[in-house]
Amino acid sequence: MSKRLSQLGEFGLIELLKRYQGSGAPVMKGIGDDTAIVPLDDQRYLLLTTDMLLEGVHFERKTSPHLIGHKALACSVSDIAAMGGRPRYALVSLGVPGELSWAFVRDLYKGMDALARQFGVAIVGGDTVKSAKVVINIALTGEAKKTKVIYRKGAQPGDIIFVTGVLGRSLSTGWHLKFIPRVKEAQYLVRYLKPTAMIDISDGLAADLGHILKASRVGAMVGEGLIPRRAGASTCQALYDGEDFELIFTIPPRTAASLRKQPRFPLYPIGAIVASPRQLMIRDQKNILSKISPQGYTHF
Repeated sequence: MSKRLSQLGEFGLIELLKRYQGSGAPVMKGIGDDTAIVPLDDQRYLLLTTDMLLEGVHFERKTSPHLIGHKALACSVSDIAAMGGRPRYALVSLGVPGELSWAFVRDLYKGMDALARQFGVAIVGGDTVKSAKVVINIALTGEAKKTKVIYRKGAQPGDIIFVTGVLGRSLSTGWHLKFIPRVKEAQYLVRYLKPTAMIDISDGLAADLGHILKASRVGAMVGEGLIPRRAGASTCQALYDGEDFELIFTIPPRTAASLRKQPRFPLYPIGAIVASPRQLMIRDQKNILSKISPQGYTHF
């Protein structure tokens, strides 16, 4: 008997869909990282990502359409940043009810346009359809030098784990609608230090760090007191809330000291990579060590 999607889970479904990837054109990286990677020229890769936002799941109709548009594009820009790339061209597909006002759609696009101008993204087309709820799909390309791309795999035992900002309570504070993708931070990192692994935090610190551990075949030890939290956020919220869209990255200890001293933006060391494959441990304020689950938000 065929399993229901709720039994498979989001990532179980993705694993099954990996069977159907077509063939033909050269692919450097397909399903399994923040973006796909294909050849562009002798020195650069083309990065491709897509994100779908659905009314009632990622936003409510009463939410400012300007913020909805901002978030829709920012999610994909964050994926490009997590690979060490720069965003370039976007296609926007929009499903909207017929009774929706023109002003709503206009302001939604204004939100996307403002962020696109901030990061040098050109919105070059898309599609529109009638739908029962508001649905926004962004397909975004980026580019990166072949020597600068950062994958989820690559973390090594002894590497220090950093995050680029505070975590937790993203939904209750509205941060999930107004976050700024960490493109500048990522470009600094790939230019001067080149992390061994990197990912953005969309599903939660524990889940997304877990993706690095799985891809790199390593484990991690984090300090509860080291995790930077948004005001009022608990440890649980910082680990599992998601939609913070900060970057998690790993870097060898020999360069970590210099990274802590850079004055351009805050970076927080939260722990270290260990050899135990996929094992995620946390040391609490009383120095008690416990295992935590690398889980976060899933759609099924």
